[in-house]
This record gives sequence, structure tokens and C-alpha cells, in this order.
Amino acid sequence: MMKGNRQTNSKGQLKHFLSIDGLKRDLLVEILNNAESFTSLARQGRSVKKVPLLRGKTITNLFFESSTRTRTTFELAAKRLSADVLNLNISTSATSKGESLLDTLHNLEAMHCDMFVVRHASSGAAHFIAKHCAPHISVINAGDGSHSHPTQAMLDMLTIRQHKGDFTPLRVAIVGDILHSRVARSQVLALNTLGVSEVRVIAPRTLLPFDARALGVHVYHDLIEGISDVDVVIMLRLQKERMSGALLPTEAEYFKLYGLTEEKLKHAKEDVIVMHPGPINRGVEMDSAVADGKHSVILEQVSNGIAVRMAIMSMCLGTHQDADMEDTV
Repeated sequence: MMKGNRQTNSKGQLKHFLSIDGLKRDLLVEILNNAESFTSLARQGRSVKKVPLLRGKTITNLFFESSTRTRTTFELAAKRLSADVLNLNISTSATSKGESLLDTLHNLEAMHCDMFVVRHASSGAAHFIAKHCAPHISVINAGDGSHSHPTQAMLDMLTIRQHKGDFTPLRVAIVGDILHSRVARSQVLALNTLGVSEVRVIAPRTLLPFDARALGVHVYHDLIEGISDVDVVIMLRLQKERMSGALLPTEAEYFKLYGLTEEKLKHAKEDVIVMHPGPINRGVEMDSAVADGKHSVILEQVSNGIAVRMAIMSMCLGTHQDADMEDTV
């Protein structure tokens, strides 16, 4: 039996998806395999790209923090699984009128919702909701504070696997605002769990957590040195809305030192792929020539987000089957 907000049940199956932390490699691989089956379904060119796996289920998007792309891909994923979708507008909901979060949750439970997809500015919010919601409800963390963004990490892992195959020999560099990035924390956990050869983080000292090396990474402060001979470069957005104090000089200075250009990228492996969780600050984190260039797989990440979220939703609700074997509806 599950206790508290544990993510898996006694059989090791997903109940919630709150963090990469604590999940075993086999389960991450299962997520990737299931997601791949959904991407294969989409590539078959069927006119109606839906499967009935979640027909009759209601999935509620609880976005206390705005993110059009993430919410949209969760909504598309749910609809392609034939679920009913409720998007709760937090700014006009009862929570902005004094009703507590738990009251709102209990009202949604009374409407027979089956899953909450939660995005919140406070770290741990999704865990809190998973702990207090009804036993039949599954919770997916769509990003909480600077803590975790596990579905983003898994869509990144799927994109890497599609281009590189085996994770074992890979060197991966994560560049930018590590300090404020929930994506970076989830990526590091996923990469190390999947057994990559090396994870590097590259940032100025002011944008690194004090215990960065404890995350299981090699730390670099020079971009060219850090991306030398790597297979994958993941650029991160500068999260200026979460910064307090003078952590950076100017954006122009940051781009000079840490912005990715075609010339700098030559120091990585010839077949390097470049990723970014978005949105991109062009001319700050990377040059447009890189963002739109032959090494970029950024748009593939967006497409893979739908497949990964379909896989996780269906696994959490215990209904996943091989998508290639399902009849479309």
C-alpha cells in the first residue's frame, strides 16, 4: 500500500509523478518506452490521433503559475487519451476569494476528478496536494518553485534517447541558471539514474547552488571548457523573475561569457544536439543561428512533451496499454 505521497504502489507502478528523485531506472525506461509507443502512433499518420485509454476520466489542470506551453501540452495529451479536461482559472477561482487550497481540492474531488496536474510557484506544492487529496486521485507535478519539473526532464530524456540511443557513454552539459532551475534538478536526477557517463553544469558562481557538486555533477565556470567533447548541450533560461540582488552584470555580458554561438559549439562533438526547455531568450542564452540550426532539437522536445505526458498520465491511472495495439476513436 502507498503511504503518504509516495509515487509508486506496492507493485512499483506509478500512482503520482511528483519528482524523479527516488524513482528506479527501470521505471524511467518504462516511461520512455510507453512514450515512444505514442510517438510511433502519431507518426503513422492516422487522421484521428486518439486512443480511448482514459475515456471517462476527468483530468484537472491546476496552474497557480502561468505556463501556456506546459498547460497546452498536458491538455493535448489528456484529450488524445480521450479524457475530459478541466482547466481551472486560478485568478478567478475561489482560491483568490479567500477559499483555501484544500477547500478547492475537496470541491474538485466532489466533482469526481481523477487527476490533478499541478503547477505552483511554491516548492513542494504538488507533494502537499498529493498528501491531502482523496486516495483515488493521482497528482502530476507540472513544476513547483525551484524544486522539480519531472515531466520536462522525461521529455528531454526521450529526445536524447531518440538521437543518441544508449545513455551510458554520453557526456551532457547543462548551461545557465542552475540555481533557480527546477528543470536542471530534474534533468540531473534523470541523467544520473539512466547512467550517463558524465553530467556537467556550466554557470557563473552566482547562478549555482552552494552544494552543486553534491548533485552528482562536474562544475565548470568556463563555457568552452565545459562543452568540450560533450554529446548533448542543454541551455537554460535566465529566470530573472526569481532572482534577487545583483546576480548578473548585464545580459550582453552574460551572452558574451555563457551565450551559445555556432563558433563556441564547435568545441562540442560534431554530432552534438542542442536543447532548451523554453522559452528561449534569443541573444541572451543562445544565438538564433544555434536555436534554429542543424544541431537544435528544441521543437522535437515540444512534440515529445505530448507523448511523455500521455505515457505518464496513463501509467498513473493504471490503464496503459501498447498504443500501437489500441483502436483509435
